[in-house]
Order: sequence, then C-alpha cells, then structure tokens
Amino acid sequence: MQLSAVGLNHTTAPLSLREKVAFAPDQIGQAVVAARAWFGSRQIQHPTGTTEAAILSTCNRTELYAACAGLDNPVDVTARFLADFHHLPYADLRPHLYTLPQDNAVRHAFRVASGLDSMVLGEPQILGQMKDAVRQAEAAGGLGTYLHQMFQRTFAVAKEVRSTTEIGAHSVSMAAAAVRLSQRIFDKISDQHVLFIGAGEMIELCTTHFAAQNPKSLTIANRTLERGEALAHRFNGKAIRLADLPQQLAQFDIIVSCTASSLPIIGLGLVERVVKARKHRPVFMVDLAVPRDIEPEVAQLDDVFLYTVDDLGSVVQSGIENRQAAVAQAEAIIETRVQSFMHWIDGRAVVPVIQDLHESSEQLRLAELERARKMLARGEDIDLVLEALSKGLTAKFLHGPQQALHQASGDERARLASLLPQLFRTKR
Repeated sequence: MQLSAVGLNHTTAPLSLREKVAFAPDQIGQAVVAARAWFGSRQIQHPTGTTEAAILSTCNRTELYAACAGLDNPVDVTARFLADFHHLPYADLRPHLYTLPQDNAVRHAFRVASGLDSMVLGEPQILGQMKDAVRQAEAAGGLGTYLHQMFQRTFAVAKEVRSTTEIGAHSVSMAAAAVRLSQRIFDKISDQHVLFIGAGEMIELCTTHFAAQNPKSLTIANRTLERGEALAHRFNGKAIRLADLPQQLAQFDIIVSCTASSLPIIGLGLVERVVKARKHRPVFMVDLAVPRDIEPEVAQLDDVFLYTVDDLGSVVQSGIENRQAAVAQAEAIIETRVQSFMHWIDGRAVVPVIQDLHESSEQLRLAELERARKMLARGEDIDLVLEALSKGLTAKFLHGPQQALHQASGDERARLASLLPQLFRTKR
C-alpha cells in the first residue's frame, strides 16, 4: 500500500491559484468519491484493490491524502486528479504542488495537525479543520485501514505536541493580526462601526478580538439570519441578511469577511458606490476567505484598505523566535511517531502472508483430523490414533521447509538454515 500527500499551501502558491484549487464544504464528499474512482481506474497491479482518500481544504492549503496499491506513480496520479477535478492545466498547477510519498506524507500530516506548517505557527484551528476533513472523508467512504490509522495517530501526535511543548505560546492569530492592521488606519476602534460577513469559526474569532476593543457598533451579516443573530447576541451586536449588504455596506468603517462562497460577494461596483456614499472616509476591509469574498480590484480604489489572508502573513510572524525551542521539541516528537507508524505499515505488509499461512495450516489440520476420525470409526486404539495424528501434523508442517532446504544451495541454503530455527523455535 502506497501513502501519498499532494497539495499546495501559502508558501508554495499565490492566493489567486489557491482559490482555484479550494474545495467548497459541500464539494468534499463528492471529491473524495471522485478521487477514489480516479485511483481505481489507474491501478495496474491491483485493479480491484482498495483505495482511500481524504481532502483537507482551508484558506491556507488544499491537500489530498491517499492510500492505494498498484499505481505506477501515486503522487503524480494524485496531482493530476487535482488538476482534472478543477479543470486546470496540469502544467500550470504542477510547479506549485508538493508531492510527498510514504513517510514524508505521514510526517507532513503530523506537522500540519500540530500547527508547524501553518501561517500562524502553532495555531490551533487547523487541528479542528483536519478532524472535520476526516469526518467528511469517512462519511463519503474514503477512509480504510491505512488512512484511518494515520489520522488517529495524527490527532494523538498533535495532542502530545500541544500538551508537552509551548508551540502555541506567543502566537499572533489571524484575528489579532486583523485588529492590529485596522489600528494602523483608525486611531481608535471604539469610534468605528464594524461588520463581519459570515458566521463560521474564523469570523467568531475575529468578532471576539474586535469586540474586546469596544467598537461603536458590531454587526453580523450572514446568509442564514438565525445563525447570524446567535453570534451577534453573544457580543451585544445585531444581525442582517447577506442580501441587505448593498444597502447597508456604506455605514461600516471596518469590514471582515470569511464565507464559503465560491464567488465574490462584494464586487468592485458596489465598493465604488460605498466610497462615494462615505464621501471618501476610509474603509478597512479584510478578506479571509479562499476563494475570495471581495474582488481583488477593490484594493485599487482610493480610501479603501483591503487585506487578504496572505497580507496578514508578515504580522503573524511576530514572536516566532520565542517558539523555536518548542518547534525543535515538536519535530523530535513527530519524528519518533513517524517511525512508529511506518513500523506499523511494514507490519501490515506481512498480513496477507500470515493469512495464507493460517489457511494452508488449517487445511492440513482438517485433513489429518478427518484421517483420525476414520481410524476411530474403524475401531482402532485411541492412543495409536493420537500418535498418528501428531506425527501426521508434524510431518506435513515440516514438509515445505525441509523441501526448501534440500532444494537450496550455497548462500541461499545457509540463509535458510539460519532462519528456520527462528521460525520453529518453541518456548521451554
């Protein structure tokens, strides 16, 4: 069985490409099924063998984890699936992809879940996102023995890293970075009207950070009004429908957006009207969504300060020096756990051999048992029957090894001669 992880992230691909490769939440199940079919159609040695797949898609990364047998080049096959599914030229996508086979795929999963591969070093959100991805893959039938075991160990490693190191200490979250950037535009957030578009986990975190600055007003805009109201109520804010944005957008000084929309929900034309209505008072906008919620051309407008998820990167790097010791500890833990998992993988490789051994031994046992029953039916002495049964079993079990030893010669015979005592060693 070959494990692989193929993907791109904030270090290998620009936002403009990442948003094209991102999977919407309601696409994940369909994509997992499609990936398994893609692998199955390309298996050579085991055309009916089991294939496994899971997809992780966040604002910073899109990754496909796979386990399958009988593929000539599993990482290349996986990479081509991503290009095919999103209707992208493979030549355009390939330079931005990392393709990680076997232990490198496992190591990568462990590092991602532990927050070592995030834009915000040590951030805890990625672990929850990974657990969601695994639940979706399982619901779509994408998990089998190998990926299930790998992800269970991934979560255990992440827990160990976070509980035994200070990897999360001194970190600056994306939400905190958004507050810092807004303070470069406005002296006091307490004088500003703040709008949050969406009601997911990232918006909840941003709302928490901005609410601590006591803004003049706090509003949640969401497609489902009830969900928006539930979040707004926690922060003494109000909620509006997403459909009401065009009429109300101009009243907000700070706008933070993070939805799962596959298309922009705030276009250039709308923001042009907003700037005019505000009489050129500045507006600060943060787009944390991938694909983007706000058309990138908005950034070219005067009096509009638009930041994307990548723009926050330099801000969140502060404090990284203080975490280097924790990173070294975390990497050591991960390396040990990777080796343990690969040992488990190696052990799985002999399972078919053990199963065959059990089946052939069972056939021998049943044949000798039937022979003994016939002897008893003829009235032969039970002690003689037991003696014949034990000798018959021993002879048949030893026939194969003895024949192999007699037919071998030279180094092969010497190797068998040293190996057989280990195979037939009995406890005394």
